Amino acid sequence: MSSVSASSKTPALRDPAWSMRVFWFLAAIVLVWPMFQLTEFRPWILLDEDNLRPTLNFLGDMVPPKTDPEFLTMVAKEAWRTVAIATAGLALAWLLAVPIALLSVRVISISAISGRMAPLPSVLRQLVRWVAIVLRSVPELIWALVFVRVVGLGPTSGVLAIALTYGGMLGKVYADILESGDVHVSQNLLRNGSGRLQAFFYGALPQNAAELASYTVYRWECAIRSSAVLGFVGAGGLGQQLDSSMKMFAGGEVGTMLLVFVFLVWLADRVSSWLRSALA
Repeated sequence: MSSVSASSKTPALRDPAWSMRVFWFLAAIVLVWPMFQLTEFRPWILLDEDNLRPTLNFLGDMVPPKTDPEFLTMVAKEAWRTVAIATAGLALAWLLAVPIALLSVRVISISAISGRMAPLPSVLRQLVRWVAIVLRSVPELIWALVFVRVVGLGPTSGVLAIALTYGGMLGKVYADILESGDVHVSQNLLRNGSGRLQAFFYGALPQNAAELASYTVYRWECAIRSSAVLGFVGAGGLGQQLDSSMKMFAGGEVGTMLLVFVFLVWLADRVSSWLRSALA
């Protein structure tokens, strides 16, 4: 009896799921390897002497960064313009995303209380989801190229490009967050005669506010990075200055502007942490 009890208490030295983990690991390699072949992914060419020398020369030109007062003043002005582009674009995106989320989410639908949504709300919900898919399927760079032709060069095209693409992204993720949260409070409010907005503000929103705010700030951080890329097609901001400096092989100027972008991303991360702690 003692030997049996001792053996029953001995922990298993072998992971019972190791075979499945090995199987899925090998399956992932089999699936991913053709993709690397299709994309001609050959990172070792970076170590080729003909490629390594100009890369190191360009990186070396970034040190030390340019710190002339006149240049730093221009960088600060364009950095502020970049933040303004990202913030204005995200604000417009938020105005698009909130209606998309409220119309496409199921948990605050009055007709879905009984289990199956009514035909008309179901069709409307699907149409709104398709609109969100179209908006986020077109990259902001393509939207920027379109708006540059319509409104000309400048920050306006960048703001509109970010607004459309990020409106679809925010609307989709907002709806997913609301759907995946605790729905009991919202549905109880609906069953007791509350409207959709009341169920949202008093049920769904308080439970998911921290996650919604965190994702919104994360998208603001992404919008700052996107505004840099949009500057390469004439949408203004620090990205346009970065494009000019790279074309002129001014490594010191490029190094300074990259450090500014690092600071802006760090600042967005701090704001996100503060919001999460404030809403927790």
